[in-house]
Amino acid sequence: MSAVQELRPPISAQFFFELADAHALERELADFAEFGKQTKKELLLLDGFGKVPVFINEFWTAKQRQASSLHEVSYRACFKPQLPRFFIERLTRPGDIVYDPFMGRGTTLVEAALLGRMPFGCDINPLSKVFVRPRLNPPSLAEVEARLKKINFVTTDEWPEKLLVFFHSETLREICALKKYLLHRKEKDTLDHVDSWIWMVATNRLTGHSAGFFSVYTLPPNQAVSVESQIKINQRLGQIPPRRHVAELILRKSKQLLAGLDEPHRHQLSASTEDSLIITGSADDTLEVPSNSVALVVTSPPFLDVVDYEQDNWLRAWFCGIDISNLAIWQIKDLSDWETRMTDVLSEVHRVLEPGGWVAFEVGEVRNGKIKLESSVLKIGREAGLCPKLVLINDQIFTKTSNCWGVENLKKGTNTNRIILFQKEAEAQAVTTDAIIKKVFNAVPVP
Repeated sequence: MSAVQELRPPISAQFFFELADAHALERELADFAEFGKQTKKELLLLDGFGKVPVFINEFWTAKQRQASSLHEVSYRACFKPQLPRFFIERLTRPGDIVYDPFMGRGTTLVEAALLGRMPFGCDINPLSKVFVRPRLNPPSLAEVEARLKKINFVTTDEWPEKLLVFFHSETLREICALKKYLLHRKEKDTLDHVDSWIWMVATNRLTGHSAGFFSVYTLPPNQAVSVESQIKINQRLGQIPPRRHVAELILRKSKQLLAGLDEPHRHQLSASTEDSLIITGSADDTLEVPSNSVALVVTSPPFLDVVDYEQDNWLRAWFCGIDISNLAIWQIKDLSDWETRMTDVLSEVHRVLEPGGWVAFEVGEVRNGKIKLESSVLKIGREAGLCPKLVLINDQIFTKTSNCWGVENLKKGTNTNRIILFQKEAEAQAVTTDAIIKKVFNAVPVP
């Protein structure tokens, strides 16, 4: 028996009844008022299906407790840890598999592990594994400090002179020496969890807009500008790259990430990740994930040409010795093409979900709000065999409600998440849409 299996509590018939009750979450959302606001409820008519409940409120917020410091690494287009936690706590039990087919920096996986669930993840970008795996098995700060003292930060085999627009010459030498050390350890198969952690932190500290990064002032760390663009930034600001000490900054960031990670948390991570699975590959082809095994999927897919992951990560890829130019990273501009790809992904998700398993699929507005992907996701989810249960809109600033999707962001600075919740229903769980409406809204649906 694995450590994860030992985490599972005795399961009563009542527990299974509550878990299988497809209406429990809807009832909770309808009554939700934890942050002082009443839930706004709408009904969306979905062609060929019926009415889908829509719930609008502040379901998670900055007013909540601070999330684990392990999440504090930068990556483009990532959601807050409170989002996966909201669904993990309500729709799974300890030991269950929680999966993210577009794992990115691994927010879902880290949060699942901290909650005693087994984390599964997939991403076509090899950098994702660089960011995720070390935070599921973090070293102690003492281990990091001891290892940094042993690393040769002087000797290097390469000198990428063009990078001097970002780094002081001595800082660049230390970066190249560290890269040499890590790639050598990887090649010799001697890379351990401490090395992996240092690699993750260093990758996160390459460029940024404060003295906590190796570079001169530039864009935030999740967006690496081109050499040409950095030359213009330096000229405009009249700046030259200052001397930064790589080992000192790695240790400082490690201290921040490991703050609050006590022994119970470490034990939880260790037990939860014993049988974890991280795949570098395409989300529509994940044979490594067993069929009917996943209790919950929480994910946010790549949106229509919103983020250029290759451009944003070119410098990180260089440091990690990864060629991402030939990777089939999806950069889809046409909505119909996006729907085709997402149908393939959700069909694969349907395969791996256990009967009664859930999908929380976060989408957003693209092209200045002209396209809302919710309607596409509801349609393709059904095509993939999933049953739409509800739409949840988390919004921290209510503005104007203009349609059944809820909130239009008319003010800058709002923080809105739009989540479509699907379920892979067992035959015994199937219910009519009218029954859901009557149970949730305590009303007879309008013909």
